[in-house]
Amino acid sequence: MSSDSDRMKKAVEKLSPSEFVRQLRKEKEAAEGFDYRRASLALHGHICARCGREFEGADLRLLTVHHKDGNHYNNPRDGSNWENLCIYCHEDIHARGVLASMINGGDDAGNEKPPEENPAKSKSSDGMVSMADKLRKLLDEGK
Repeated sequence: MSSDSDRMKKAVEKLSPSEFVRQLRKEKEAAEGFDYRRASLALHGHICARCGREFEGADLRLLTVHHKDGNHYNNPRDGSNWENLCIYCHEDIHARGVLASMINGGDDAGNEKPPEENPAKSKSSDGMVSMADKLRKLLDEGK
């Protein structure tokens, strides 16, 4: 009789790395008992909430679940923290958040004065103008 670890080794040796990861994910979902992606797709349909593109078949993998509050562990069964977004819209939302944070100087950006009124913030420690200031200038010129 072989032990559980021996059986696990033999099973792992037979699987490709991608199949092994797929198997681990299935086991994790079964242990948790809830697949929020499947639930979100059932609740909200196979449509990107931002651009309206519809997905079906193999293309369904391009539709992702965005957590509105940014907390991937907040998965209420009613789907109130989810929206289905295509990978392009999802990336755009997260990229805009990162860019806004950079431009505004981080988490406490709402309380900060603009660079013209706060010269200490407009230059980095070595006297160089920051990338955020360059972006602000370009955006102001475009108005």
